Amino acid sequence: MRTLSPGRGTRLAGAVLAAAALTATAVPAAVAAPDSADRTPAYLNARLPVEKRVADLLGRMTLAEKVGQMTQAERGAIDADQAQITNLALGSVLSGGGSTPASNTPEAWADMIDGYQSRALATRLHIPLLYGIDSVHGDNNLVGATIFPHNVGLGATRDPQLVGQVEHITATETRATGPQWVFAPCVCVTRDERWGRTYESFGEDPKLVQQMETAIDGFQGTSTKDLDDPDHVLATAKHYAGDGDTTFGTSTSGTYTIDQGVTITDWQHFAQTDLAPYVTAVRQHDVGSIMPSFSSVQWTDRPGSTPVKMSANKELLTDVLKQKIGFDGFLISDWEAIHQLPGDYATQVRTAVNAGMDMFMEPNSAPQFEQALTAEVQAGRVSMARINDAVSRILKAKFELGLFEHPYTDRSNMGTIGSAQHRAVARQAVSESQVLLKNSNNALPLKASQKIYVAGVNANDLGNQAGGWTVTWQGQSGNTSFPGTTILQGIQQVAKNVTYSADASAPTAGADVGVVVIGETPYAEGVGDVGNGHTLNISDADRANIDKVCGAIKTCVVLDVAGRPQIVTDELGKMDAFVMSWLPGSEGAGVADVLFGKKAFTGKLPVTWPRSEAQEPINVGDRDYDPLFPYGYGLTTRR
Repeated sequence: MRTLSPGRGTRLAGAVLAAAALTATAVPAAVAAPDSADRTPAYLNARLPVEKRVADLLGRMTLAEKVGQMTQAERGAIDADQAQITNLALGSVLSGGGSTPASNTPEAWADMIDGYQSRALATRLHIPLLYGIDSVHGDNNLVGATIFPHNVGLGATRDPQLVGQVEHITATETRATGPQWVFAPCVCVTRDERWGRTYESFGEDPKLVQQMETAIDGFQGTSTKDLDDPDHVLATAKHYAGDGDTTFGTSTSGTYTIDQGVTITDWQHFAQTDLAPYVTAVRQHDVGSIMPSFSSVQWTDRPGSTPVKMSANKELLTDVLKQKIGFDGFLISDWEAIHQLPGDYATQVRTAVNAGMDMFMEPNSAPQFEQALTAEVQAGRVSMARINDAVSRILKAKFELGLFEHPYTDRSNMGTIGSAQHRAVARQAVSESQVLLKNSNNALPLKASQKIYVAGVNANDLGNQAGGWTVTWQGQSGNTSFPGTTILQGIQQVAKNVTYSADASAPTAGADVGVVVIGETPYAEGVGDVGNGHTLNISDADRANIDKVCGAIKTCVVLDVAGRPQIVTDELGKMDAFVMSWLPGSEGAGVADVLFGKKAFTGKLPVTWPRSEAQEPINVGDRDYDPLFPYGYGLTTRR
């Protein structure tokens, strides 16, 4: 998953956002006859095995057409000149975070993507386009989609069946608007909560991550034949491998401190912690694509080892992943990831292709990539065997997705987007994700009859509640970007006597219970790294709210809306109850469900909670393990 890097928003700002008003639902007649001398080519025969169709089509393709299939451009770079799709024979287009049609509606998405698809079908062999998007907690680029808790909250549920259901809904809403491919799930194992992507991980224990890989089945279905259904998409396990285990201070990407850094490790630890989820993704869930990480690996058990970027690591991409583990899908590079490799652009392209990369996310330089790769093949520095292997893997996915038979958007599920049924599942995920960390004197559950005083900006801010990767790459504070229910609104739906004061300036007299909602504001990727303008410490405003409300009202409950644990050690004694709410998404009423006992607290910590920022990295199994709350901790209540 992931697609964006610093500056991507500004690069897309000037793009023309014109949606093609195309609503065709059948393959043009020309698709039935790509070559006048061959009226029924084998690759168009849906009754033939995929392997035979791939071999037949590959045998008809020129080098230029093969290189085109290996190329992915960002919609902002091709929208104003869509003939590029045809002229470059592009195999794929993506939307990065916040890259949407001018009218961010389901219909506009489908029209836009169908317009691009018509350009792909205008090529000589009529090979359909594969469209990718970051649906990392719902179809989160689309306004009106169901926005689920981020993965760290789903990990807290310890409910693999629910996670599969969440991603099936995400797949249904995503494919109904056009994209057939998602850059999700992140199966990284987060080992340092200073990482700005902590919330994208299911947790710090690889066993927990492996249990939650039912997400892949939710996206893809449980057999290959499910992929061409209108409620499934191709999944991407990311970021292979070790991105959650990089060493703080090793990142060389801009001002990042840990994201895209170096995983300094021995083989045993790497295999047991960082690699294990990919073995499960491939062998148990048959994931269709994998995205190599921006990060590097440096071995501590190999004398003289130096950091090697994953995009250049032939040992791990080809020898281990494809050959030893048996991955038969395709590898998609991250956003301009190969630009971080040593050497000139031709060297970067050659290195990554020969390492095993199959498709290249070159958002703004697709023509240059195709030119460079073609030259490398013609010069003999990249073999045709490597090209044929990459293209075969990509075509296999397109055949399995049924794109040759149904290239245009099946809009039959469009009416389910953001439906009450889908939001009910999201609400369940929210309630199951809540982790009760303290509950003195049975402060929780609350009673609807109590006079409740609510304080804190995060009590009534959908943007903060959803976090990054929501409508835009970084997400944004406020209640105007997408529909949903805030935590405050959820409380008000149950209790009738509620006072709200964002800064706790309203009088507290007469209140039975104070509820203080603290937490973070949105961020994504390395922008959220601690040391890059962020800290695990709670804000001065949050501390002041806790001090005032908990000091004035007899019973005081604190909720933390954040993508990772925050340092509350000095404040914990002032609270009667403390709840980790994570980033719940659009359904804040799910928080109220457990606060008032409609549902029991059952969530367990998917990561260790540190006493101080200086304790990071801290993980279960460490020597001298002394956290504020251990991994797996979570109190329960009765309904």
